[in-house]
Amino acid sequence: MMLDPWQDDSPHDECGVFAIYAPEMDVARLTFFALFALQHRGQESAGIAVTDGARLIVHKDMGLVSQVFEESILQSLPGDLAIGHVRYSTTGSSEMRNAQPFARTRNGSFIALAHNGNLVNTDELRSQLLRNGHVFESTSDTEVIAALLAEHPSRDIREALRAIIPQLRGAFSAVLLTKEEVIGFRDPYGVRPLVLGKVGDRFCLSSESSGLDIIGAQAVREIEPGEICWIDKDGYHIEQVVTRRREALCVFEFIYFARPDSVMKGQTLYTARSRMGEELAAESPVDADLVIPVPDTGNSAAIGYAARSGITYGEALIKNRYIGRTFIDPDDRVRKLGIRMKFNPLSSAIRGKRLVVVDDSIVRGNTTRALVRVLFEAGAKEVHLRISSPPIVYPCFYGIDMADQDEFIAFGKSVDEISRELGATSIAYLSLEGLMRATKVGEGKDCFCAACFTGEYPCEVPEQLRCSKFRYEENACGALRR
Repeated sequence: MMLDPWQDDSPHDECGVFAIYAPEMDVARLTFFALFALQHRGQESAGIAVTDGARLIVHKDMGLVSQVFEESILQSLPGDLAIGHVRYSTTGSSEMRNAQPFARTRNGSFIALAHNGNLVNTDELRSQLLRNGHVFESTSDTEVIAALLAEHPSRDIREALRAIIPQLRGAFSAVLLTKEEVIGFRDPYGVRPLVLGKVGDRFCLSSESSGLDIIGAQAVREIEPGEICWIDKDGYHIEQVVTRRREALCVFEFIYFARPDSVMKGQTLYTARSRMGEELAAESPVDADLVIPVPDTGNSAAIGYAARSGITYGEALIKNRYIGRTFIDPDDRVRKLGIRMKFNPLSSAIRGKRLVVVDDSIVRGNTTRALVRVLFEAGAKEVHLRISSPPIVYPCFYGIDMADQDEFIAFGKSVDEISRELGATSIAYLSLEGLMRATKVGEGKDCFCAACFTGEYPCEVPEQLRCSKFRYEENACGALRR
C-alpha cells in the first residue's frame, strides 16, 4: 500500500463545536479564535453562524479556520450570538455541502446547528423525513437533526429538543443557534465532550476547555450526558432531558483527540497521558538507551515512560508541522518521499542506540512500519515500540474515522506477529486495565466507551451498520474469528 505523506495513520475525530451568547462582544471573532484552538478536531472545513436577533448570517467553506475566515469575512459577521464548527470527514464525504453549521427555517424564524459525533440510526430518521417530503442537501447526519428540529410543530425550541433528542441514537454533542439563545446538548452516554465556560459576564460552550482558554473564558462545568444547556440574556440554564445512561465518554479523548492542555474530568490530558506512559513502563519494561516520542501524539506518554523507567528521554524525530492536510494532491515524486515528509530522524541521536519509541495508537500500521524502517536506516540498533493504548480491533460507529475491521493491523494477530509485520525489535501495548488506572476517572471502564478495544458498544448498533464495518463472522460468544 502506498503511504500517503499527507495522511497519518491515527484515528480522527469528526468535529469540534463552539457557541457563545455575548451581545457586547465581537462574537464572530471570539468564535474564530475558539475554532482555531479546536482545529486539531477537524481540518477539512470550518464555519460560523451569527445572528443579531433579526437575521442569520452563515459563512463556511473548505479549509482550515485561518483560510476560511479572513479579516474582511469576520467584519461581515456582526451579531450578538454565534456558533462555530470545524470538521473532519470520513473518506468520500469531504464536500462543501457537508460543511457546517446547517441553517434551516423554523416556524417563521431560523435555526443553525453544528454537531460532533455520529448517529447510528441516521438511515431510519432520514427515511422518515423523506416520506414527509423533506429534501436533503447533504449526506450529513447533522442535517437530519436540523431537519427534525425545523419540522417540529412546537414554537418552543426546548420543547422540540425534549421530543427529538430521545429519537437520536449514537453519539452527539451539538450546539444550536436561534434568534435569541444558543443551546448545547449531549447524548445520554456522553460519548462526545462539551464544556460550559464564562467569558466576562457571558457564557459559552466548547468541545474542549482549550476553546475557552484562548478567549480568556473560565470553565464552569462539563455538560453532563443527556443534558441541554441554553444560554440567553439571563445567563445559562441546564435541564436533564433524557435519562442518563452509564457514562461512556470516548476514551480516545483521553488518549489522543483532545489537546494535552485541555481539562476533562478535572485533570489536564497531559497529566493523564503521562500516567499512561508510566503504566506502560511498569507493564512492559525493556533495556534501552533512549525513550523517544512519535511527535506530537506520543510526547506526554513518552515523558511518563522515561520517568518511570529511568531511561533518558530525548527527541530523535523532527516533525514537519506544515504538512497537515492539503487540497493540492502531491505527485508521485512527493509520495515516494513517504514518511520523511512528516518526520526526519536525527541520526546523531539515533545511531547505535536501543530506542523505545512511544506512540498513542496504531490503526493500519502503514505509518509505523515506515517509521521503524527510517529509524533503522538512521542507525538505530534496536527499535522497541511501546503503545500507550490497547490494540484496536473493533471499528467505531460513533464518529471516529478509523478503518474497517480487516484493515486493523492488530486484528487476528499476536503481538509477535504485529512486531514482525512492522519490522520492530519488539512491541507492547498498554493493557486496558493500565489505561483505566491512568485515567483516574471513577470506576474506569464503566465511565468510558472503549468499544474499539473490547467490542462492547454502549449504544446498540444496527446489524446493517455493523456488517458494513465487520468483515468477519461473529460467533455465539461475540468473539470475532476469521
